[in-house]
Amino acid sequence: MYTLDRSLIAGLPPFSGLSRPDLDVILEKARPLRIAAGQAVFEQDTEAHSFFLLLDGHVRVVKTTADGQQVIMRYISAGQLIGIATALGRTTYPATAIAAVDSLALAWPNEAWHELARLYPAFAANTYKMVSARMEEAHERVVELATALVDRRVAHVLLRLIEQTGRRTEYGIEIGFPISRQDIADMTGTTLHTVSRLLTAWEHQGFVRSTRKRVTVVDGARLLDHVGRV
Repeated sequence: MYTLDRSLIAGLPPFSGLSRPDLDVILEKARPLRIAAGQAVFEQDTEAHSFFLLLDGHVRVVKTTADGQQVIMRYISAGQLIGIATALGRTTYPATAIAAVDSLALAWPNEAWHELARLYPAFAANTYKMVSARMEEAHERVVELATALVDRRVAHVLLRLIEQTGRRTEYGIEIGFPISRQDIADMTGTTLHTVSRLLTAWEHQGFVRSTRKRVTVVDGARLLDHVGRV
């Protein structure tokens, strides 16, 4: 039997400020969930039955537009909540969440959200703070898509991802999960050809290194200077 210990969530942003007894009560309502790489945690427009805390791994959030185009909205890293449709006043999930690597999450039934938010105001406040930060990031991306040249958009995505998930290697800072050139194209509103052309050029200039589904930023400062900081 999988035993849930408060150390799983203690210190994570959604539960900051909560006491150990509070954490124990919250965990009583949770169940562990293993998600294989490529498996959906939940799917867009389906009933929002649960919300989740990602304990380990990375999840890709994908939005399908009315004309069938898929857009990668963001990547979620360990320690963050996902699927919080009910906190947004929704009864369905607004996007699909797919595990980028084998991942581990905790799941709570949707009906537990309002009870937890009522009993633990800090939990609700931390969650809405996270929602606000994601909305601000989404706004910045919309502005970038509307105003920034494609090389700047691609560079900013790479730099944002290493800031959120990067791990240091002998060559620089590597994005902490497998990511394809098509994924980068989907995040930046451009084509696979354009992303491939840019990464190849940047490799020759010593800004990045890329292999199959792995991207390392060798010199972020020079890359940012190259595309323009503003």
